[in-house]
Amino acid sequence: MMAAEHAELDLGDLGDRVRGRALQRAELRRLEAQFRRQGRHLYVVGGYLRDLLLDLPVDAKDVDLATDAPPDQTLEMVRRLGWPAYDVGKRFGTIGARPGEGTIEITTFRTDVYRGDDRHPEVAFGESILEDLVRRDLTINSMTVNLRVGPLLDPAGGLEDLRRRRIRITGDPAQRFAEDPLRLMRVVRFAAQLGFHLDDGTETAVRRTAGSLALVSRERVRDEFDNILLSPRVAFGLRLLVDLDLMAQIAPPIDAMKRFTDEGKQRFKNLLTHTLRVVENTPPDRVLRLAALLHDVGKPRTLSVTNGQVHFFEHERVGAAIARDLLTSLRYDTATTKEVLALIQSHMRPAADTDTWTDSAVRRFVREVGEERIENLFALARADVTSSNPRKVSGHMLRLERLIARSHQAIEEMHAVKPESPLDGEAIMALTGLKPGPAIGQIKTYLLNLVLDDELAADDAAGAEQRMRQFMAEQGIESPH
Repeated sequence: MMAAEHAELDLGDLGDRVRGRALQRAELRRLEAQFRRQGRHLYVVGGYLRDLLLDLPVDAKDVDLATDAPPDQTLEMVRRLGWPAYDVGKRFGTIGARPGEGTIEITTFRTDVYRGDDRHPEVAFGESILEDLVRRDLTINSMTVNLRVGPLLDPAGGLEDLRRRRIRITGDPAQRFAEDPLRLMRVVRFAAQLGFHLDDGTETAVRRTAGSLALVSRERVRDEFDNILLSPRVAFGLRLLVDLDLMAQIAPPIDAMKRFTDEGKQRFKNLLTHTLRVVENTPPDRVLRLAALLHDVGKPRTLSVTNGQVHFFEHERVGAAIARDLLTSLRYDTATTKEVLALIQSHMRPAADTDTWTDSAVRRFVREVGEERIENLFALARADVTSSNPRKVSGHMLRLERLIARSHQAIEEMHAVKPESPLDGEAIMALTGLKPGPAIGQIKTYLLNLVLDDELAADDAAGAEQRMRQFMAEQGIESPH
């Protein structure tokens, strides 16, 4: 809907076109009719209107609406339509509805007043849609169309910013960032999602106030960081965080990568550039993109040079420790952290000379990585092939695909055979005098791995006992017998 003829475009005509497209959605037609019968108005605002103006698909997207109706009346009208409703945001004027796919949130006109350093505004319900619009953070989110009648309302110049593909703050950037420093990340998120650039005033204000992001809770920072990680232009968004001095507040180890470059003296890749390419090459999955972002974070601490050769010995182990501290500080959940660390610790294994591996070595690789994790590891391994030499890339990819095929075959074979340890738990306890506990499981796993590696027959109880006692001696497991 945004077109080259924008300069000649009548806002009334544009309002009619946008309204017509919005009202193709049956839920909005029913809702508008309900509000009209009560003498109330509904306005399309926020991201839904922005996407309509950009002519993006909106069929199943969430919808933001503004209204002159008070929250209690809004809730009553939603319920009359028979839709599930929720009012958790009622004190801020927001009533939510789930009429089918997606959600609709309807917020009473309001004004926000910030007092001192308090990040929670005093909310007052208003009478004017224009006052409601100019309190919003971005000009491209500060436009509206009445679902009943009237032109596009654009008090902050958001339509021109859409045309110029520009992110600009509504009002004074320094004031808006002071009200809520998380907006520093929101401008980057929208730039990454839409492929827009920041206008000069907004960019300058972000750099000047980047340090205030430290005032925001780590949970809110994490959630906005995830939005950037999962955006279509993730490398652009992450680079922008670094360039605007925000990454130093969010994830200092990632920010430090910009200083890790060979400057033509050693033969290794610019770490930040390589990392961003790997992240960009991964599917938009949170665990995968976090692992891609952090897979080489241990390299700066492990750099060594021997006879002119650059090495990063055990950078995956060191990197996992750094990643654990970072993910914990950002309040990531335990399950996510566990998966990310496992991928970091294993990410070098598919890069080995895997063509020389025996079938038993492939089976051991699959077991140690875990079937539930191996596809993510392969996705990370594919993304990690970033050489500028096409022949080198092709060679690495062909070898990796051979490993993937062999791993899939090994999984099929292991599922078909269902091997067992020659000694079960009862036999181990009878032979060793051990009581039930972790040691029994360790011994069973060790013996099962020997069977899977063709080093022990599944029915060789005598051989299993001998290997078991060797294992117990090596692991310091004492037998009462």
